[in-house]
Amino acid sequence: MSESVKLSLEERRVLDEAEGWLGLGDLKEAGPALARLPPSVAEHPEVLLVRWQFHAAQKDWGPALDIAVALTKAAPESPFGWVHRSFCLHELKRTQEARDNLIPVLGRFPDDPLMRYNLACYECQLGRMEQALDWLQKAFLIGDARKLREMALEDPDLKPLMDKIREI
Repeated sequence: MSESVKLSLEERRVLDEAEGWLGLGDLKEAGPALARLPPSVAEHPEVLLVRWQFHAAQKDWGPALDIAVALTKAAPESPFGWVHRSFCLHELKRTQEARDNLIPVLGRFPDDPLMRYNLACYECQLGRMEQALDWLQKAFLIGDARKLREMALEDPDLKPLMDKIREI
């Protein structure tokens, strides 16, 4: 990720603290830690990512979407912002928009299985099973097929395809 603004040691410590609290599932401590970061680093890609995780953990998809959009601008070379933006749209019941936003950037990230996996979820939820299976198979080819298959078998978005996923 690009880092136009460097984090100071204290800012890094505070960000690490917030990440630690998030890792422990303690949102009551993570929020105040994030609030201690100065506005000057608000658009830093690492700060945006942790802020996204904080809002996503609360299923607060509107602010999470805004942060994901900012992340696509702060670090356009990273798949994270693009994936998170579409995920938020999907969680906001804007699945067609999630799909349509991910397709144009797919070529920038030929080795990213999560983008293809998410497209499989979106296509499945949109009732396009053949396209969903195609995206899922592409994800399996580039990523860890065993882990992705296990994830797919547990994913409610892919429930209509469970029998086919078991056959893959």
